This record gives sequence, C-alpha cells and structure tokens, in this order.
Amino acid sequence: MGRERLVEIKVFGQTYTVKTDAEEDYIQEVAKYVNEKMEEVLKKTKSVSTLNVAILTALNIADDLLREKEKRTTLLREVETKSRDLVEKIDIKIGDWTLKTPS
Repeated sequence: MGRERLVEIKVFGQTYTVKTDAEEDYIQEVAKYVNEKMEEVLKKTKSVSTLNVAILTALNIADDLLREKEKRTTLLREVETKSRDLVEKIDIKIGDWTLKTPS
C-alpha cells in the first residue's frame, strides 16, 4: 500500500478508472478475477444482460467470500483448541518435572 493513484482496468469489456492506494498489479489481478467470474456466470446462464451477469457474479463472489470466512473461523477455532491442549500438556509436564526435581 502506498499513496493513492488512478488505475485503469477493464471489466467485462468496459473500461473503468479506479482510485486506489493498492499496487496497480494487484488491482489488475482483481479485475482479472472479476472478469473470469463474469465469464463463468455468462457461460452458465447465457444471459445477455450485463446487469444480470454482474449481479449473479457479485452473489457468487460474496458466496465464495463467506465460505472462506467460515473455513478461516473453523481453522482458528481448531488452532485455538489445539494450542490450549498443548499448553495444558506442557503445564502438566513442567509440574511433573518440578515434583521430581530434588530441592
């Protein structure tokens, strides 16, 4: 991230100028992703309405995002549980070790 700049992108045949502080390569990658998703929707629906394709694409991308967020949340819970279990095992071992060590 840096200073804001204008970046020209092409999405579904339309050129847009976006104001961003992200790197241009990143914004182009985002535009490429959106184009790919729109092409997928277009192939599946055969809709000729750009608005319909855009809305269905937005819904698909939102679905992808929410599924990834849920996966992330599940993984974080698993890591938290395993970390807590590991800390308990370490505490038990340290307690055992201190009891066995002569003073």
